[in-house]
Amino acid sequence: MAHASGWLDYDEDMKFWFRLALISSCVWSAWAQPATPAQAAPAPTEDKAPPPQSVLDAALFYQLLMGELNVRSGSPGSGFSIILDAARKTRDPALFQRAVDLALQSRSGESALQAAQAWKSAVPENTEANRYILQILLALNRVDEAGKALSVSIRELPAAEQNAAIASVPRVFARVQDKKTAADTVEKALAAALKQSSTAAAAWTTVGRMRREAGQLALAVEATRQGRAADASAPGPLILALSLANAAPTEMTPLLAQAMEGAAQPELRLGYARHLIGLPQQAEALQQLARLNAEHPSFADAWLVHGLLLQETGKLAEAEQKLRQHVKLAQASQDKEAQTGLAEALMALAQMAQRQGQLSQAEQWLAQVPADADPIKLASRRADLLTQQGRLEEARQVLAQIKTTNTEQATRKTLVQSMWLRENKRLDEAHTLLKQAMTEQPQNTDLMSEMAMVSEKLKRFDEMESVLRELIKRKPEDPQAFNALGYSLADRNIRLDEARQLVTQALKLAPDDAYIQDSLGWVAFRQGQYAQALQLLQTAFKVRPDAEIAAHLGEVLWVMGQRQEAGAVWREGLLLKADNDTLVETMKRFQFKP
Repeated sequence: MAHASGWLDYDEDMKFWFRLALISSCVWSAWAQPATPAQAAPAPTEDKAPPPQSVLDAALFYQLLMGELNVRSGSPGSGFSIILDAARKTRDPALFQRAVDLALQSRSGESALQAAQAWKSAVPENTEANRYILQILLALNRVDEAGKALSVSIRELPAAEQNAAIASVPRVFARVQDKKTAADTVEKALAAALKQSSTAAAAWTTVGRMRREAGQLALAVEATRQGRAADASAPGPLILALSLANAAPTEMTPLLAQAMEGAAQPELRLGYARHLIGLPQQAEALQQLARLNAEHPSFADAWLVHGLLLQETGKLAEAEQKLRQHVKLAQASQDKEAQTGLAEALMALAQMAQRQGQLSQAEQWLAQVPADADPIKLASRRADLLTQQGRLEEARQVLAQIKTTNTEQATRKTLVQSMWLRENKRLDEAHTLLKQAMTEQPQNTDLMSEMAMVSEKLKRFDEMESVLRELIKRKPEDPQAFNALGYSLADRNIRLDEARQLVTQALKLAPDDAYIQDSLGWVAFRQGQYAQALQLLQTAFKVRPDAEIAAHLGEVLWVMGQRQEAGAVWREGLLLKADNDTLVETMKRFQFKP
């Protein structure tokens, strides 16, 4: 141990001397040159000029040495004073920064501010001092003074750097607890920038972001409009508009739609398409994605999103074409982020090939998935393929052998195992697996949701209802528990008024959710309200083509005497998922043979 300790001491010594040498070098570099601009050089002579004189004389070197020794011996305050005195004498930025750092290490905010302000006073053209002053004031919660420092800092920057600095302000002020005060302070500090044509769009975007974080939606919307009016070509206001679109759709959707009529950066148009998908307005989203593919054919992400949306809407041939193009672009790219999209595209292609019975093609797609892909998603796809091939125990082992590195991954592993067991009618095993996981994570709502589904399949309805009511209690803003309980009551044709109340509440929380619309349609059908049921189910199926929704819609059509239409819907459902339990049972009950 003595030998190891000696090496540690030696290492600390070397760090100390290196730091001293570095500071000395900075002082030499800053002061080895004449303080005034050089005069025109005289005619050359044979005598060489004497070397320039450095202010790093013996006295200054000794002062720096004493300052660092004080720090090393446990007296950072004395060391700070000595280093700051040397910085004032030399006006050297490196020494001022060292003094600030020493004060911060000693958790003395006031001393750090004193050093940074002395730095600014001694070297007013050094913009780094402004950054230190601003951040120290915020750390001391002196927000109003920080606003004044921000104003000075922006004003003193070169014009070419101002917009980037303005865009970084929300991150700098994120530590302020009072978000409204922070927003007010920033808007006041940026008053001049808001009026300058070159900075107005960036400044209004920053004000809007601050207002959004403060929960001041109306002011954030107004800032977005002002930024857009200041510079219609600036991306910042549109990015802000996208972030506000869900909270303020009436104001932001027309603004975005108008902006997307003209040219737009590909990332912005893709963001807008994603927003449309979430509404959901798939047809409009597909139009934006088609335009994006045409205008920016090398933009790989657009092909991926386009393909996945087409897959979701049941247009498999077109989806395959788009996803193949994404794979081609991603495999040619050196960008690491492109590999994440590549894995998703390959797994989607494998899933489509599998659905069409092209099992060897599905295996080929999965074999190309990058090694660093999400192990749980990949294992789930492989297990699904093995299951379709009848290799059930191999599928189970693939899921069981997933290696996890944290609690979140362990939970996801449990969930995919339970889903596989549930889909393959091994319900008791799924129940046991979930019980064990919930003893370790009794508050995990994802595990609770899965337990409710397994309990329902086991016809343990009391247990299912108890779990769902606990979920509603814990997450009253989550529509899924309301929907699941309401649907279960309707499916069993009991307590239909309560079922309608539950599903209606779910629909209030997620008005565009096709599955919840399906549940309400099913409640209406059970209550004998066939016209309402038909309208709800047709809307849901149009938005989200799904085998279970197809089963419900087909049954309503059949009961209403529209048997040909019912058969067409059921056949379409079979193309989406031929082994869906609800669809298979419904067709069997009505003795329908596709």
